[in-house]
Amino acid sequence: MTENDQGNVPSRQRKRFPGISSRAYEHPADRSALVALRKLSGFDTVFKALSGLLPERSLRLLFLSDSVRVSDAQFSHLNDMLRDACYILDLEKVPPMYVTQDPKPNAMCIGLDEPIIVVTTGLVELLDEEEMRAVVGHEVGHALSGHSVYRTVLLFLTGLALKIAWIPLGNVAIMAIVTALREWFRKSELSADRAGLLVGQDVQASMRGLMKIAGGNHLHEMNVDAFLAQADEYEKAGDLRDSVLKILNVLPRTHPFTTVRAAELRKWSESRDFQRIMDGHYPKRSEDKDTSVTDSFRESAGHYADTVRTSKDPLMKLVGDIAGGAGDLAGDLGGKLRNAFGGGAQGPRKPDAAGADGTPGTAGDGRSGPDTATGDAP
Repeated sequence: MTENDQGNVPSRQRKRFPGISSRAYEHPADRSALVALRKLSGFDTVFKALSGLLPERSLRLLFLSDSVRVSDAQFSHLNDMLRDACYILDLEKVPPMYVTQDPKPNAMCIGLDEPIIVVTTGLVELLDEEEMRAVVGHEVGHALSGHSVYRTVLLFLTGLALKIAWIPLGNVAIMAIVTALREWFRKSELSADRAGLLVGQDVQASMRGLMKIAGGNHLHEMNVDAFLAQADEYEKAGDLRDSVLKILNVLPRTHPFTTVRAAELRKWSESRDFQRIMDGHYPKRSEDKDTSVTDSFRESAGHYADTVRTSKDPLMKLVGDIAGGAGDLAGDLGGKLRNAFGGGAQGPRKPDAAGADGTPGTAGDGRSGPDTATGDAP
């Protein structure tokens, strides 16, 4: 970071988002879960009660004693990136950050009272400055969304529930909770990837970072377009057996597959939502208290419906076809019933209003044409 008369500014000119709400970049499924938790009556009381049971103090002491804390004196370049990320996303309190010895590239944001960011030496050695900046932004996005809080609490509750899995049918119920929890985790990672892009503002750097996590530090042997083509091939390849195998492969994971993350991030970077944020139009933190849980769940349901409708996966296409077939069947049945009863339920039909050129209009009967009925643009 550099200093000037206006205070702290990012070292490379990037846009800043004062007062931005995490809702601006959160994946719909992640956002609906978070909004529901924030609105849940009595959750704060339960949270405070659980805080004393969780080993957060032990974790803080562990990292303090056996890792390197990032500061102006240690890993100063990471400290600059951390402060930049907090400045861009307008996170007032900069969370502590540690580098821990581990050859496996990884990073995490944990903690209840205050989030802690931890990155491994394997990750620091793997990524260049711009790639690392996106990762730091990713973790700051977790902190801004409150993922560290809810993850810690929910993981504790899951661990506690596993201890009583001996109860008849208890294991089935617990696995349902764990499966749902991991699905949320995966969506929260997509949210944090978006936050990383807002901080780094370099989609190619974000793509490179994900490629390196998948294939190591061999950029001269890799290609972003080819990497994204893998995601497309993964989604549409195979038959129904492969679709089931893909589900079984992803169920135990807390992160989506790397090619899938890259494809999702590229898609979001080309969306109108992303452009609106970059133009300065985004939800503010001051409006979070007025957020509707119902609207958030509706967005989430709409996202999953759209995923099924547009997916190239054989199983998802089958689900979409079945749903469409059921809709057609219902429409046919409704039409037959109306014909059987003579259409009397709708009352007499009014004559159509004619247009200036003599063509029939639609004002009289209230019906709409195909485009209006589907809501799709021509």
